[in-house]
Amino acid sequence: MRLKDCHNFKDFRRLAQKRLPSPIFDYIDGAADDETTYARNAASFNEVDLIPNVLRGVKDVDLSVTVMGQKLDLPVYCSPTALQRLFHHEGERATGAAAAKFGTMFGVSSLGTVSLEELRKKYSNPQVYQFYFHKDRGLNRAMMQRAKEAGVEVMMLTVDSITGGNRERDKRTGFSIPFRLNARGLSQFVMKPAWGLNYIRHEKFALPQLDEHVNMGNGTASIGQYFTEMLDPAMNWDDVAEMVDLWGGPFCLKGVMAAEDAVRAAEIGCAGIVISNHGGRQLDGSRSSFDQLDEIVQAAGDRLDVMLDSGVTRGSHVLKALSLGAKAVGLGRYYLFPLAAAGQPGVERALGLMQDELIRDMRLMGRTRIGQLTRDNLRFRQGVAS
Repeated sequence: MRLKDCHNFKDFRRLAQKRLPSPIFDYIDGAADDETTYARNAASFNEVDLIPNVLRGVKDVDLSVTVMGQKLDLPVYCSPTALQRLFHHEGERATGAAAAKFGTMFGVSSLGTVSLEELRKKYSNPQVYQFYFHKDRGLNRAMMQRAKEAGVEVMMLTVDSITGGNRERDKRTGFSIPFRLNARGLSQFVMKPAWGLNYIRHEKFALPQLDEHVNMGNGTASIGQYFTEMLDPAMNWDDVAEMVDLWGGPFCLKGVMAAEDAVRAAEIGCAGIVISNHGGRQLDGSRSSFDQLDEIVQAAGDRLDVMLDSGVTRGSHVLKALSLGAKAVGLGRYYLFPLAAAGQPGVERALGLMQDELIRDMRLMGRTRIGQLTRDNLRFRQGVAS
């Protein structure tokens, strides 16, 4: 299978699986516990149907949106994700370049593998810095100040990861950052030598947002240990309110699932929230993001911008979310598998396919602007609350 043979998310996933050692593939693909929330994330979009209109004159379609003050040419953005240079040596450089080509937003993670300063200098499209709340409050302030000095537009605090999710696929292989694999995990790398050669031929793996501040144990710290031992489960609304004031710009909470939490975020001055269950990687058994969207939009009103991620793999998914009031939709695995499969050309192909789907689906819906999408063009199936 070649990149040009990839036409949808499943194709990219298959190509990535062929090229990646299974511990790395499973890190991207896996989720918590029995992975029921992961499965529900995608399935939830099938419970709502689109009602198209015809004869509306849809020659030209405008996909642009404004979210948290940022103008995007597409209503989708590349969600910040960790460890991207493990998937492909270009890592966040490929993601940033592809997002810039399509005029949309991308994010850099605290666990990112390219510095936010480098990415901010290279690409002028809106950039989010996604960070975790550490027990060291001074570190949190230093990370925010660094992002401000780099010129990052939006601060995004992940609030659903105060402890690590139970990701059993990673436990089976001994996956850690950097590598400290068990025998089972190492054997899988032997089966994919091309990935290994590519990895050692390029710059040394690093976590530039954290390397100066956090000791990752020379490979003995697992992903779960990082979340559990270094992040602060005592984080509360007062802590976040202080950070919102300190940042002084668009501040977003990622991982909100309850309507009352969305309202509280607006009250302390957040510009936006991302409805997210971390792609099913944290609390298994939680509701899907899309299932919670309508309730949260109705509770939050116009007080902040509501975004959504988790389970989005089709343009029709995006249109359904926008119709229920989401201002933009985050993509995660949707671009990570193409990144792993082919680097920047892979991410560009994935975003190009999404753009094509969105234009085609908007025309089929009889809509020329994102603002024309409303819940009136949706119908909830029998047994699903509206």
